[in-house]
Formats: sequence, C-alpha cells, structure tokens
Amino acid sequence: MFCYQCEQTAKGEGCTISGVCGKKPETAALQDLLVYSLIGLSEVAVEGRLYGVVGHEYDAFTVKALFTTLTNVNFDDANLAEYVNRAVVLREQLKYRLKAAGSKAEFTDAPATFKPAADLNGLIEQGRNVGLKSDVFAADENIRSLQHITLFGIKGVAAYADHAMILGQEDKKVFEYIYDGLTAMRNRKLGLNDWVGLALKCGEINIRAMELLDAGNTGTYGHPTITKVPLGAKKGKAILISGHDLKDLEMLLKQTEGKGINIYTHGEMLPAHAYPELKKYSHFYGHYGTAWQNQITEFAAFPGPIVMTTNCIQKPRDSYLGSIYTMGSVAWPGAVHIKNDNYDQVIKKALEMPGFTEDKPGKEVLVGFGRNTVLSVAPAVIDAVKNKQLRHFFLVAGCDGAKPGRNYYTEFVEKVPQDCVVLTLACGKFRFFDKDLGAIGGIPRLLDVGQCNDAYSAVKIAMALADAFKVGVNDLPLSMIISWYEQKAAAILLSLLYLGIKDIRLGPSLPAFITPAVLDVLVKNFNIMPISTPEQDLKAILG
Repeated sequence: MFCYQCEQTAKGEGCTISGVCGKKPETAALQDLLVYSLIGLSEVAVEGRLYGVVGHEYDAFTVKALFTTLTNVNFDDANLAEYVNRAVVLREQLKYRLKAAGSKAEFTDAPATFKPAADLNGLIEQGRNVGLKSDVFAADENIRSLQHITLFGIKGVAAYADHAMILGQEDKKVFEYIYDGLTAMRNRKLGLNDWVGLALKCGEINIRAMELLDAGNTGTYGHPTITKVPLGAKKGKAILISGHDLKDLEMLLKQTEGKGINIYTHGEMLPAHAYPELKKYSHFYGHYGTAWQNQITEFAAFPGPIVMTTNCIQKPRDSYLGSIYTMGSVAWPGAVHIKNDNYDQVIKKALEMPGFTEDKPGKEVLVGFGRNTVLSVAPAVIDAVKNKQLRHFFLVAGCDGAKPGRNYYTEFVEKVPQDCVVLTLACGKFRFFDKDLGAIGGIPRLLDVGQCNDAYSAVKIAMALADAFKVGVNDLPLSMIISWYEQKAAAILLSLLYLGIKDIRLGPSLPAFITPAVLDVLVKNFNIMPISTPEQDLKAILG
C-alpha cells in the first residue's frame, strides 16, 4: 500500500500499512485499480469523442467512479470491485462502438487492455501492482509529482461535477478534460512544463465545475440569505444529515414532513439552512456538531439516525453502526446504503430511537454570506475601506482535520485586528464558526460563505471587489489563509493558481506529493508559502 493523497498521511510521507483515514490496504489496492481502469476507459473515450460515441452514461460513470476514490468516501471493497468491473465493461462497449463507427484505432496500452480478475482477492492483487509508485506513472520524481497533483485535482473536479450533475448541470468540457488528463498519465513524451500546464488546466476546469454546481444549487434552491441557525436541540425525534449534497437533504425534508421528526445538519451541511427553498420546511431545525473528524464522538451521542451524503465518513463505532446510513458514492461495510432517495428505513429508525427528550438551548450562528449577499453590500464595504474603517480581508478557509497544528486557524482568527473582516468557507470554519467577532459599520466581521462546494462564491467575491477597486486580485487588501485536507482542496488550490493568485499561505503542512523542485516552481511563480505562527503571519501581511 502507498497513499499520500490527503494532508494527514502517515509521517507526512505516505500511508504504507493502513490509511490514517481507516482505509485498509485491500481497499487502497482496489481504489488504485479503479483509477487504473478509468485511465483505460479514458484512453478509449478520447478516441470515442472523435466519432461521437461517448454518451452521458460514460461521463456520469467516470465522475462518480473517481468520486469513490476520494478520501473518506468509499470503504466497501465489494462495491469498489463492482466499479472496476463496470469500467471495463464500458471500455469494451466503447471499443465496439468505435469499430462500428469506422475507427481503425488499436488500443495496446495496458490500462486499455487489462482484464479484471474473476474474484475479489484477484482484483486486490492486481491493484497492488498499479499504485501511485508503480510504472503506471512516470519514473522521474518531479514529473510523477505533477502527475499526482493533476490526478488528485481531477478527483476533486469529478466530485464537483458529480454534485452538479445531480442537479442537472453539466458541461462536456469538464468530462473531456477528465478523459484527457487521465490519458495523459500514460504519455511519456510530456515534460515538466507540459505537466505544469495540465495541472493549471485542471484548475481552470475546476472553476467551470464549481460554476455549474453553484448554478445547480442557487437555481434549484435560491441564493442563500442571512440566516440564524441554532446550535442547540429541540425536544422530539431527530435525524442528522451530514456531507454536502443539497438534493439529498431536500428529499429527506420532503419525506419527513408532518412526521414529527426534526432535521439537523452536521458538518458541511450547515450552510444549507440559508437556502430559501430548504429553510421553508418548519421541521428543518438546526445544526448539531462540528467538523467531520469529530463525528465519532458526536454521532455516538446523537439520539437518532445519521445520513451520510457525499464524502467525509469515518469508521463508525459499533454503538451507532446500526443507525448510520450512506448515500451516493459513500459506502461503508455494514452500513445500510439508501437507494432511489427512499428514506423509509431512516424514518422508521428515527421513530424507534428516543430523539431529544428535552430542549437544549445553545448558541446561534449566522450563515448565508454567499456572493449575492456579500456583493449586495459592496458599496458599504468599499466606503468602509476608503474611510479606513476596514483595513483588510482574510479568507480563512478550507478543510478541517485532526492533525496537530490546526489550532493555528483558531488563533489566527482570534488575533485578526478589529478593523479586519474574516471570510470563511468549508469545514475549517468549525474551529471558530461560533465566535462573536462583532461588526464594522453593520457588516459582521465573520462572514460564512458556505461549503467547500461554494468556493466559486469566494472567487466571484474577490473578482468583483477587484473590479470595484479597479485593481488586480493580488492588489486587493485580501489574504488567503488556506487549510487543506483532501482532493477537493487540491482542485481549489489549482483553481487559485490558474487565476494567478499569489501569496497563499497553506497549512497545516504542505502536500507530501509535492517534491522540493515542484515546490520551488510554485514559490517562484506564485509565492505560495507554508503557514508559520498567527503572530508572524499577521505581522508579515499587515506590517
């Protein structure tokens, strides 16, 4: 086993015995084999595109299959084996269609010809030979580093594309890049500059994928509005929903209406409370818990069933394995997987479990500061800057995690001067989301832009402010303090680099898959840097 796609990888180098995330070597091998099979499918799809034989079925499968290989998504070996076999079936179908369409292409590369083993053990053994350190990738460590950066970015793009596709939003350009990027992994003629270009292209395509997702979310549920969300509990039966997918939440709200069950969000679902078409449900009550890495203790104490949508699942404790349900790309052995948006089993479980036996008052937090909300007060923001009431903006955003050093982000926000505003998004905000930072001229000093899926909003806010001040984004009084964990974050970072944004501070540690030589390129071109201490970084930024 070798996996180093997440920030918490063992010793900051790579997981070789078992994943820090809980992924077993067998699961890792199957995920590697799935990526390998998708490279083969992509090689055929690139040719298939020329003959118009690559339909929606192939695009949808590819992004969903890639999504299952992200950190904390799919831990079910049997399910992963099904994906591998399906990838090969689709690959061979495409070959047949190409031949019928008149193509003379011969596919001789190993990923495009490999035959999956007949049983699970055989597939696992095949997967052990096609991992990140195998000859599937380039021998040169710096080219391989850029290949892996691009691969992990493509995984993030696939996740956003899958989210968007669920809401009816898609663009052929996104799928075409994914096929091209995966196929390029086998092209030994590409040099360092080529791979830098492919990595930045990944960032460009990711912006498009996030734009599609934003259009799906806001077009379906309306633009977020400022909303107070209770962090306490209400007496009564309860269901907890975590992850990112708003459609899953909508279906749950519809099916539980009038059943005396209160719905609570967890983790990245918190911003859902700000969408007009979701907040209209009277039993959509509040938020429970914090970030994904705390779910083991938080889920164990929740008195109702838990639904996991999209990524961020951890190994469930035995105490609540029987009351946790998965959806979409998420899978855990022993957990019931919901199909066709049918929540009957979850509802039945909620009515059987005790729920909250009494009201538990708690704090309230503000959400709903998407781009429409923030830009609606842009004139006041501009005036505050010109009048020197507002000195600087900090985007303190990204993923949370359990690794030591993440308290940096809490301390940073606490030490930000009173004449500065903090924008935040993704689960990293749970380090400080319930702090009262006050306001500047009626503008809250802590603005929750939303999920990691809402990074597009932050980009649009930055670009709109740059236009308003008639300067480039890098000339704004804006600094980005980013925490990363998994592959969506890798895709977002590539997007920021594609946009030419410089001086990003990244932590709590730099990715293990970036070699010193590749890091040197990033530093020289973008002045990307590791975080140090809150005091030192604030002094360097503000002077």
